[in-house]
Amino acid sequence: MTAGTPFISVIIPTRNRSALLRQTVDTFLAQKYPRNQLELIIVDNGSVDDTAAVVESLSQQDERVRSLVEVRRGAHFARNSGALAARGEILYFTDDDMLADPHLLERILEGFSADERVASVTGRILPRWDTEPPRWILDHCRNALLSLNDLGEALIVSEDDPGVFSCHQAVRRDAFMRAGGFNPDTNAEHFTGDNETGLNIKLRKLGFRFAYVGTAVIHHMIPGSRMTQKYLNRRLADQGFCDSYTDFRELHPGKLRLAKRILAHSVLVGATGLKAAARKVMGDSRWRLDLARVYYHRNRARYDARLLGREQWRELAMRDDWLSGAADASR
Repeated sequence: MTAGTPFISVIIPTRNRSALLRQTVDTFLAQKYPRNQLELIIVDNGSVDDTAAVVESLSQQDERVRSLVEVRRGAHFARNSGALAARGEILYFTDDDMLADPHLLERILEGFSADERVASVTGRILPRWDTEPPRWILDHCRNALLSLNDLGEALIVSEDDPGVFSCHQAVRRDAFMRAGGFNPDTNAEHFTGDNETGLNIKLRKLGFRFAYVGTAVIHHMIPGSRMTQKYLNRRLADQGFCDSYTDFRELHPGKLRLAKRILAHSVLVGATGLKAAARKVMGDSRWRLDLARVYYHRNRARYDARLLGREQWRELAMRDDWLSGAADASR
């Protein structure tokens, strides 16, 4: 990485969140970072609201804002296309519902300076509640379930992923390209993968390290709709797809082993459902996590069934390079 002040490309995928997007962009345009060493790339991933007009307005107000459209459904397809269009030596990925502290970009570079082998850096992700969260959310979901990460203010360098989410992730461009970019989304329209989890595994296998910078702070705007059982169920359902994809890539199970896993997760659907019911009767709020795990195990079984029955699905799961063809798929 170039000594001094590297050029940073902030890449923001967006879909139908024009009001939040403007707030996010404003916090990055206000960064205490040299103007000529920063660009923002907003990737519209199929919005049907007034996002296009908002992005056009932002680009007219500040020449550092660029835009493109990714037609494939999935935020990580959008991130990959944004990375290919970026000029930065450092690629900083975030979401359209985040509020950055003014010194975030300056501070996050400390992770790269700590060890030349570091390729991916994250920091603290704190909640910005839209409404007062219910007690069970505070007790059980101030963590990865809401894409939050708070390991304190220390600087940590690790061989393993310290809880990196793509809403707050800086990656060296050269390492990102070598790794083949993000794997597909857990909610992608045509194929389901393990997104930043997959990227981080690929980086680790290439010999790179990770860093967490506790003074690089961003706030996640969390609406009331994410403080519900419905959202938690969907979140764990997506995680089920993600984990089956990751396990298949790591373990390469044959058809017999896949069949056994389908049976095991199907049994766990029933057992976990009974556990959730018992805890609910006892007034134990952990029943909410158990109920969400029912959806998790259901989707583990569903995904493994796809892997068992579809050769093309198995071939796609083993693919590392998700950058080839990405530029052709966006416009």
